[in-house]
Amino acid sequence: QVQLVESGGGLVQAGGSLRLSCAASGRTFSGYVMAWFRQAPGKEREFVAYIRWSGGSTYYADSVKGRFTISRDNAKNTVWLQMNSLKPEDTAVYYCAARPSYTTVAMVTPGFYDYWGQGSQVTVSS
Repeated sequence: QVQLVESGGGLVQAGGSLRLSCAASGRTFSGYVMAWFRQAPGKEREFVAYIRWSGGSTYYADSVKGRFTISRDNAKNTVWLQMNSLKPEDTAVYYCAARPSYTTVAMVTPGFYDYWGQGSQVTVSS
């Protein structure tokens, strides 16, 4: 059983920064893809970023490129999302997710992920 626990959300003014943390427990994460998604009220869950555990290659949604950075710490089994230059439209519940293997397609699709955290609220005021 893989468990993911997010923390670090909160309220921040536009232009500010937050860092989200996702602590993962369970089997080894070699080969895993770890991702962040977000969901605003009345909207579908939206891809934000992913990182491949081995090697650390990353991919970002266009809406967050240049502002957000995803990273991981192998020793701590933790994934972070550093969010800078936050905008009101970034307001959402942010979820971390994990998939045991990588595929070249559909890694931005929520249905391809097996494990999910409980979510962490991020609110950006104007």
